[in-house]
Amino acid sequence: MSRTALRICPLCEATCGLTLTVEGTRVTHARGDRDDVFSKGFICPKGASFGAVDSDPDRLRTPLVRRDGELRETTWEEAFDAVAAGIRPVVERHGPHAVGVVLGNPNVHTMAGGLYPPVLLAGLGTRSVFTASTVDQMPKHVSSGLLYGDANAIPVPDLDRTDHLLLIGANPLESNGSLCTAPDFPGKLKALKARGGTLVVIDPRRTRTAKLADRHIAVRPGTDALLLAAMARVLFDEGLVEPTPHVEGVEELSEALREFTPEAVAGACDVDAGLVRALARDLAAAPTAAVYGRIGSCTVPHGTLASWLVDVLNILTGNLDRPGGALFPQAATDRTPRPAGPGRGFALGRWHSRVSRHPEAKGELPLSALAEEIDTATEEGEPVRALIAVAANPVLSAPDGDRLDKALASLDFMVSVDPYLNETSRHADVILPPPPPAQSPHHDFAFNTLAVRNQVRYTRPAVPLEPGRMAETEILARLILAATGMHGADPGAVDEMVIGQTLGKAVREPHSPVHGRDPRELAARLTGETGPERRLDMMLRLGPYGDGFGATPDGLTLEKLLAHPHGIDLGPLRPRLPQPLKTRSGRVELLPGPIAADLPRLRAALAERPEGLVLVGRRHLRSNNSWMHNVPALTGGSNRCTLHIHPEDAERLGVADGAPVRVRGAGGEVTAPAEVTDAVRRGVVSLPHGWGHDRPGTRLSHASTDPGVNVNQLLDGRLLDPLSGNAVLNGVPVDVAPATAPGGPAMTEKHTALT
Repeated sequence: MSRTALRICPLCEATCGLTLTVEGTRVTHARGDRDDVFSKGFICPKGASFGAVDSDPDRLRTPLVRRDGELRETTWEEAFDAVAAGIRPVVERHGPHAVGVVLGNPNVHTMAGGLYPPVLLAGLGTRSVFTASTVDQMPKHVSSGLLYGDANAIPVPDLDRTDHLLLIGANPLESNGSLCTAPDFPGKLKALKARGGTLVVIDPRRTRTAKLADRHIAVRPGTDALLLAAMARVLFDEGLVEPTPHVEGVEELSEALREFTPEAVAGACDVDAGLVRALARDLAAAPTAAVYGRIGSCTVPHGTLASWLVDVLNILTGNLDRPGGALFPQAATDRTPRPAGPGRGFALGRWHSRVSRHPEAKGELPLSALAEEIDTATEEGEPVRALIAVAANPVLSAPDGDRLDKALASLDFMVSVDPYLNETSRHADVILPPPPPAQSPHHDFAFNTLAVRNQVRYTRPAVPLEPGRMAETEILARLILAATGMHGADPGAVDEMVIGQTLGKAVREPHSPVHGRDPRELAARLTGETGPERRLDMMLRLGPYGDGFGATPDGLTLEKLLAHPHGIDLGPLRPRLPQPLKTRSGRVELLPGPIAADLPRLRAALAERPEGLVLVGRRHLRSNNSWMHNVPALTGGSNRCTLHIHPEDAERLGVADGAPVRVRGAGGEVTAPAEVTDAVRRGVVSLPHGWGHDRPGTRLSHASTDPGVNVNQLLDGRLLDPLSGNAVLNGVPVDVAPATAPGGPAMTEKHTALT
């Protein structure tokens, strides 16, 4: 007999509500939850395939431990014994920094991934921390930290109320949005146009989003910051600046951008100066407007400057922190809002990587540096000798996967928390597989801080945990205990420790709703069936909408949230400045020192011109990085690993549609089928990311039948945005030639690197 169950989709950042059909313990169908307060029934192909993702037969069901060189099934007890025996000796002999931690993108898509990794990092005390952020979004965190004093204070476009939306390096019709949580992003863009608004897309590819736009500008890859700087220059020159309140540094910014005129950037960007002026004028003239940049503007040589300039344009036009512009969301589990005023600010480079001396950003080192931190000896500090990888597949997601592949094989010990035996986890000595998503609870800690409407939702597991499975929350709690010298303790102790520490701090803070109260009494009032639910209850009660443990009787609690299974709407985004600011001045610091110091590098780019082809990535609607390629329902069709190349470039190079082409970059060479299309501008080729499922020792039976190629193998990891440590993945020079042609580089076009 079938039944239905609600579940928030964890397969992309849109966080849509689903209604699942369950037969016994198996999800047989998924549709959009029409009563969900946020997504209102919207569903994409990934959400519709929830059951297939959930029941993938290649998912690991039991832990694996390496014995005599082979990974073999074992018990949970033996697996955690092996973790403790592998990690602790490394810490004791070589110190905590010899243990590296890699956190992959799926961590922000699970409740466990939101709650436990910070505890693991604090317990280990390691500075060898690497995450997917430095191949994706770190420039936005750094620019936000420098502007607002908080790296997580990221304003999002008010999609439902804006009159003018400018997207740069973003393709939400394929990605469903990123650093902007918005179910039915396509529908919101169509609604914008239906109400008479304007959509402008800046992208070197004519994406599905660009096809919807009123104006598409095919900028030369890697020049986003130059174009945005010139738009800001126009605002100053034509008296169009009406800045947001609580801002300092407007005059200094005008002087710093003096050289970036439309005429000065036109050649580098390959955008007519008159068009640059029109973009700026239209932005300033709109009743409300928002500029939004994403991965295409982050993964370039000037990613932090581009991310900063996105906010600069919103600030100079007065559109930051006003309805219809870009606003700061307020999540239900945010910390208790503190009074407005000066804060500690944001610092970069508090420590550096051991080999190339990359500065830390937001407590992280560049993922591109992981291989050299393992395989290179220096006089300063110990190399990474043990690795904890949680939901991470850096062999595919980081530059030069071949080098990292070899480096991982040289580790003293590695543990991977992953449901698959994939290109990275195959090197682990222990694999700890979490259960399928239907067997896990779900609350979006990270994505609600980026949502285009304030709301809160929570779903308990749709089906019970299967015998032999362990909840992901318990896996991570036990991993923390094993890695920090407390192996064998009750995993519930991790949650109780966090609750005690959090409440102990809250009662000492004067602005807290529980100031001066007894933390033990507060802990006793928490509800929930599990430790993670008790932590969620605590965060809701202490948060901006919470009951303050009785101080606001109508406020939010876990019990109240459970009584609203489709979620609770908390209203549209609203102006919040100056409260979110944590800068030392207590104001928006428009021209921070590190930004000003990096502007000469951008000025030097005014004279640069790539001599030939440059590479950009792309995203498929039915993929999320490397996650979905093992699900038959989400592969095939347009979801293919092909090299997009413009017809004129293809003709000049002798490349035929569908024929194999050799692509060579600084990090290596791959061969992929050519797809001749005018969807890319001349001088640009495009390969999707997340492919390359052809390494031995994996268990990805469907993905391996059409493995594709790893685009990141074309990169050697040396090109980074210096402020954020983010890998440069777009606008990188490549050589392209028919794969059947004899010879090598001599017969291909030569290109200079963008710096």
